[in-house]
Amino acid sequence: MRTVLLASLRHHTRRYVAASLAVVIGVAFVVVTGMLTGATRAGLTADVGAPVAGLDHVVTIHDSREGTKLLDAATEQDVPALVIGYAMEPVSRDGVELAPAADVSEVSLDPALQWQELEDGRFPTAPGEALADANAAKSTGVEIGDTLRIGSGDLASEVEVVGLVDSPAGASSSLYVPWQTLERYQDSSLWVEALAWGGSTDLAAEVAPGATIESADTWVAARQAEISRGVDVIAIMALVFVFIALFVGVLVIANTFAILFAQRQRDFALLRCVGVTRRQLRRAICLEALAMGVAASVVGILVGTALGYGLVALVHHWYADMGAATIDPRWTGAAFAVGVVVTLLAAWLPTRAATKVAPLAALRPDTGVDVRSAAGRIRLALAALFLVAGALLMALSVGTHTVPVMLGGGAIFFLGVLLLGPVLVPALIRLVGRMSGTGPVRQLAAGNAVRNPRRTATTAASLLVGVTLTTAVLTGLASSRTEINREMDDDYPVDASITAVDQPLAADLTSRTEAVDGVAAIAALDGTTATIGKVSFPLVGATQEPGVVRGSDDLVPADGVLVLPYDVVGELPTKVGDRGWDDEEVTITVGGRERTLQVELSSGWGRSGIVSAATLAALDADPRPTAIWVRAADGADAEDLRGDLAALAGASGAGIDGGYSNRTWVDLQVDILTGAVVGLLAIAIVIALVGIANTLGLSVLERGRENALLRAMGLTRSQLRRAMAMEGLLLSAVATLIGTTLGLVFAWVGVKVMVGTVVEGAGITVPVLQVAAVVVVAALAGLAACVVPARKAARVTPAAGLALD
Repeated sequence: MRTVLLASLRHHTRRYVAASLAVVIGVAFVVVTGMLTGATRAGLTADVGAPVAGLDHVVTIHDSREGTKLLDAATEQDVPALVIGYAMEPVSRDGVELAPAADVSEVSLDPALQWQELEDGRFPTAPGEALADANAAKSTGVEIGDTLRIGSGDLASEVEVVGLVDSPAGASSSLYVPWQTLERYQDSSLWVEALAWGGSTDLAAEVAPGATIESADTWVAARQAEISRGVDVIAIMALVFVFIALFVGVLVIANTFAILFAQRQRDFALLRCVGVTRRQLRRAICLEALAMGVAASVVGILVGTALGYGLVALVHHWYADMGAATIDPRWTGAAFAVGVVVTLLAAWLPTRAATKVAPLAALRPDTGVDVRSAAGRIRLALAALFLVAGALLMALSVGTHTVPVMLGGGAIFFLGVLLLGPVLVPALIRLVGRMSGTGPVRQLAAGNAVRNPRRTATTAASLLVGVTLTTAVLTGLASSRTEINREMDDDYPVDASITAVDQPLAADLTSRTEAVDGVAAIAALDGTTATIGKVSFPLVGATQEPGVVRGSDDLVPADGVLVLPYDVVGELPTKVGDRGWDDEEVTITVGGRERTLQVELSSGWGRSGIVSAATLAALDADPRPTAIWVRAADGADAEDLRGDLAALAGASGAGIDGGYSNRTWVDLQVDILTGAVVGLLAIAIVIALVGIANTLGLSVLERGRENALLRAMGLTRSQLRRAMAMEGLLLSAVATLIGTTLGLVFAWVGVKVMVGTVVEGAGITVPVLQVAAVVVVAALAGLAACVVPARKAARVTPAAGLALD
């Protein structure tokens, strides 16, 4: 059998190239998935992970005294360590208070741990020096060389600003000082969450036995999941696309082997006739598959690595926050194992089917699936079972929001569709064929397409996978962005607001705000100061301001209604707010006059209360400029915009609020995920297109004698090419129809399971133009995939075709 094995590898090399291509693509898909998910995780966690980027572990402490002990031990043992935490202290310059409570964090004196991005000046080299955040400095006018006083009383310390830095939104503070300065505030306002730790974990456990020690990557992933409302989007994305890689890879490779072994049935039958046992034949074929799988997996890793670097660079061109591409040994090793194991598994079922056939039966052509036979009835029963089980699992996942259940249900349902393929696909091809018209070429194409139902379903399966995946992902992305944008509009209706505190806003502040770079529209609101009990707050009269307020609510309450933000309610004494507030009545005082108003609670515009213009006029006959609401321009930098507006607000003694920073953070995650998914989707589409070209090309080789016989009976080369083109078009049209329907169903389930956990009542948004483009491309792909095989088949003369081995 060794001689037979080597001879088979040499003789069928050309046919194994097609099967190897499917393995190469499957392995490359896994490698690219790993590189894209790694780059995506790096991009999403760059902010929250910046302080711990230079160290291996993070020690989370539950007692501030443990933090002090750890830092003392780090100093004694010369271990690199960095405090993750901050103090809230007043900051003044030349006796003038700049901020009543500024965030003050640590900057390390070790250059290797200085994670902030320096914009101007230098990093501190000794205690008594500090860094200022560039955007925070805009509102206070702090410059390099200024001497600032941090804190008050005996705990106060003076520092010199020696540099300006740009720190990410996820880890930003107004000032950064060395630990020797920051530790002065341990007894007042210092809160230490954790320590980035570069020493031995045993030492950390010994010094702080009650602390939690974990790797920096694990800590960052947990923080990112917390920011993403408890959903580790990267883990879910990796799980989804690894599952897709395995599923698509098995399907394409199994299809290739099924056609490949169908072409070699006569060879197998002859070997059985000369005495080769089923076990020997099965072992020889498995060894062929193993040799091919190993070689193709190595090539796939090389191709995937090259594609990963290129694809990450391409995605980074549109989404600049995507991280850098890196090779992960775990993903690479898993890709190699997947290539070999999937090849063996994919070849196993076709091998068993090929070797179970009796030698004489193998010399007769396969008539496909006959539903009247026992095998056909079993296949249909399994298809019905899989369809019902898959539908139930997907329904369960919608109710429980469980991603693994959704993936399992979707895979089982799709397998049911594939099992039903030899019955479903030919029936739809006959229907589409009758709708396409009559004529000998069309009749020949439709007849060839349905004559072998198993081959027809196998050929259509590859494109079916691609269309289903593409439609589901595009629809899911569109739905996710729509629902997330809708929720963000409702949660943060005003991008930024400047609100008067102790005095009315300056008369020219409106024009200066409108001139700020990144401002698209503004609304200037008049108001007054109101009091509930002993709590005073600004009160503005809202009018409809199109183009400024986001969401379905224009923030204009009915007459006699007071809309209070949660921040103001939280300052009221319990005895005032113990009735639940919403839809209750409260008495407010304005200028010595009392008025009872109905209360509604909301948030997203700042600290001011809101009433209608008519209610405000009844409360105060001479309202003054009190607030400016800002709508940010699309793509405006959140930190720069807030810094510029804070500078204006600080000069006027006003406060600044708004949710544009939160919105841009969520948009950043969606953009990075979209870029990663688009990159992965491109690879999935390549798999689908190569799969259909692969199976169509092999089926042309399988039907060489049939085509030659048709030519001998008078069919011209042009008619043969047209017939094969029509056959490919019919196959692609049916696969596109089924795939689009399945894709929309899967997208709806995916939105309910994954987006529904974050956005209540999430619905589906169908990107009509994109789905239409998928339909057109998929239909043309089936046509294009058979161009080369059709031209090759047409060039073979009838005599040569009838003599094919």
